[in-house]
Amino acid sequence: MGRLLAQPFPLPDTPKLTAAYDDLHAAASGDTNRIGDPAKLARPWDPPSCRDPGLREELWVWLDKVVDWFNTEYVWDHTGGAIIPACWPLHPHLVHEIASLADQRRRAGIDLTSNSLEEWHRYTVPDFTERLKTRTRTLCDEEHKPWPARSRHNRNTSAPARHDRAAAFAGDIEERVARTGGRPKLRVVDSNGHEIDIFTGEVGPQ
Repeated sequence: MGRLLAQPFPLPDTPKLTAAYDDLHAAASGDTNRIGDPAKLARPWDPPSCRDPGLREELWVWLDKVVDWFNTEYVWDHTGGAIIPACWPLHPHLVHEIASLADQRRRAGIDLTSNSLEEWHRYTVPDFTERLKTRTRTLCDEEHKPWPARSRHNRNTSAPARHDRAAAFAGDIEERVARTGGRPKLRVVDSNGHEIDIFTGEVGPQ
């Protein structure tokens, strides 16, 4: 059996994804009676906004199909990190970017002219591929590699680093108070809700 010269783009046609896009279309059309607050609608191009477990499951399945389609249709030379790695779900930056890439291609495919699709080819694909090469390079060609920036991230979230940032924020606010006469108060808390003294770094009661 032969192969189609161009494989069709996989559409997000499962029940919850379809409903999510229908709600977004209604909101864009001004029909908010049945959907409530548009700001709370799930946006498939922004995965964290999809809070419903069933919707998230459908989203991941769709994005996986899009990745396979993209690698098949748009990646000829796999060297230099041009191909989306199999471990893409383990790379948060790829999860975010692939969701946007997929939605823009979906949107371009339903437009009544070729303008959006031309822009997707001319700008979206090259920009995405270049960022993919820069960020992942060939690190995950054979197997997924641990996050190289983990140690630096841990230092960034350490207590001393948080204290230094809090002190810098406080200094800025104090200077603003001195210049305007206002009296805003900056309150810094840790992940457990305990207030942190911005000058000593001591943790107080909640």
